[in-house]
Amino acid sequence: MPRADDPARRAGHPPAAGGLVDARPDRQRGGATVLLLAMGLVLVVFGTFGAAIVAAGMASQRAAVAADLGALAGAARALDGDAVACASASDLAGRNDGRLVGCHLDGLDVLVTVEVAFTPLPGLTRVAAATARAGPVRG
Repeated sequence: MPRADDPARRAGHPPAAGGLVDARPDRQRGGATVLLLAMGLVLVVFGTFGAAIVAAGMASQRAAVAADLGALAGAARALDGDAVACASASDLAGRNDGRLVGCHLDGLDVLVTVEVAFTPLPGLTRVAAATARAGPVRG
């Protein structure tokens, strides 16, 4: 029977089998929780960067679509002059969340450059750009 003034008994540890007290500290206590939290953090970080890569790809596609449609709209108005063709291209690029940064009329061909801003990570804004050409069929 352990004594009443036994340090292990005062610390709240029950006596081991046979009345002996195990004085070794339990070093594994809480280790699985820390490991699980670390694995969760790794998954969150990889998921965040994966979402940033997907956002960049989608912005690139949106810029390409806005440039293509802007070039087609400008080519439809190419006979009316450079200003009218570029205004039409700018209008359609803006409707597709793009910003027309370049427009050039080369004969009946319209060459437009469109930028689309996106935020891959909070506090980080980037720009995806695309260029497209449209005009009459030659052949």
